[in-house]
Amino acid sequence: MIDKAISPASIQSMLQTLRNHQAEASGKNSGLPAAIEATGGGRGVKKTDFSEFVSGALGQVNKLQVQSSEMRAAYDRGEDMALTDVVLGMQKSSLAFEATLQVRNKVLKAYEDILNMPV
Repeated sequence: MIDKAISPASIQSMLQTLRNHQAEASGKNSGLPAAIEATGGGRGVKKTDFSEFVSGALGQVNKLQVQSSEMRAAYDRGEDMALTDVVLGMQKSSLAFEATLQVRNKVLKAYEDILNMPV
């Protein structure tokens, strides 16, 4: 039973399923992360600054939060909007914010650890 679950064909099938779900969620067909797509599908040698990655990630979180609040406001006004879409949008923005907060906490902790290192 376990041998079937960890066979190479099974693993490839699971990876392909995950890629398909990722592509559906992002609305893209390639399934590649945005950072790889920005550099030409991983084939380019263009280096991107860390601050560009951070500002891009924060921009995406902000975009999700704005979309969520717009959807909630539209639902409150009585526009034709499914409640499930509103709740899903709110959950996405909440999850993105929490993930950003956790990354920030980890970065601050690492910075404090570096500052406290003996020289």
